[in-house]
Amino acid sequence: MSSSTGSAVEKRAPAAAAPRERARSAYPRYVAGKLAGAAVSLFAVLVTSFFLFRLIPGDPVKFMTGGRPVSAEQLAVYKEEFGLDLPLWEQFTDYCVKALSGDLGTSYQFHAPVVDKITEALPNTLLLTGTAFVLYTALGAFLGTRSAWRHGGLGDRLNTGLALTLYSIPSFWLGLLLIIVLSVGVDPIPGLFPTGGMESGREEGLAHVLDVAHHLVLPVVTLVAVEYGQTLLVTRSALLDEMGSDYLTTARAKGLRDDLVRRRHAVPNALLPTVTLVFVNLGRTVAGVILVETVFSWPGLGGLFYQALSVPDLPLVQGLFFVFAAAVILMNTLADLLYPMLDPRVGR
Repeated sequence: MSSSTGSAVEKRAPAAAAPRERARSAYPRYVAGKLAGAAVSLFAVLVTSFFLFRLIPGDPVKFMTGGRPVSAEQLAVYKEEFGLDLPLWEQFTDYCVKALSGDLGTSYQFHAPVVDKITEALPNTLLLTGTAFVLYTALGAFLGTRSAWRHGGLGDRLNTGLALTLYSIPSFWLGLLLIIVLSVGVDPIPGLFPTGGMESGREEGLAHVLDVAHHLVLPVVTLVAVEYGQTLLVTRSALLDEMGSDYLTTARAKGLRDDLVRRRHAVPNALLPTVTLVFVNLGRTVAGVILVETVFSWPGLGGLFYQALSVPDLPLVQGLFFVFAAAVILMNTLADLLYPMLDPRVGR
């Protein structure tokens, strides 16, 4: 009898372990598929950035010469220097080969490597977007949780109404409004913040840090105001779905207080969609900061892109477009790779 029982247990053990083994073996294939998709997307962006911006009207050579009359020999020198004398397909091949080695060309406007200009402006963009990202994610998750707990109440209606209103406002319009009211000043409100830029240029040490923080306030407020609503609504919706689950009813039946049931059981499960949204928003914020940086004259990638587009500085525009698109693709891929770790049902 004991022998047959032991045999049955041995048979059940491998059967129970089989799903776990299949899940472990499926995850590498899932990762490989996502990475391959990201690589294809990046190549598509590379191709698009090269051909799309050549449709922009304007002659780069005329900009480089400042509109001055130049001889045919000088014109040929400029074109040869930047490879503009080559057929389009040769320019594209050369662009792709150099891009694979990290060379995105030379800026027409600054006569400097595009990578150097991007590296110079990137920390400023990361400071702005990183600060705003942390604030609007925390604010959206907190208010979304509170709204779900008080579903249907006055606070819930006010929260969701304000979030939807701000989310629908263009960031550049809100930025201009804040400049008019809080920078220029509208009687009786004095001008409290700088109209733009990143620093006054006279301070050092701690005073310089405070000066940068002072310039940072309005751009960050603009980004937080238009972005926190999405996190709020996703968190609220996910938590409302969880609050009707059977396992929460069971937890309450066992005597757990309602606040503990929500905090320990409902919130962790409801945060799964929010975690995915966090990564997507981070890439989208970096790529979508162009208008805010332009309005506030913030010396980041967005302001640099606006400068390059107005010339047009084709190598710089192409390089920045690739960086913005790569940020979105990278964050989406990271979200896809992280989600199966949080929810094992994904990626099997």
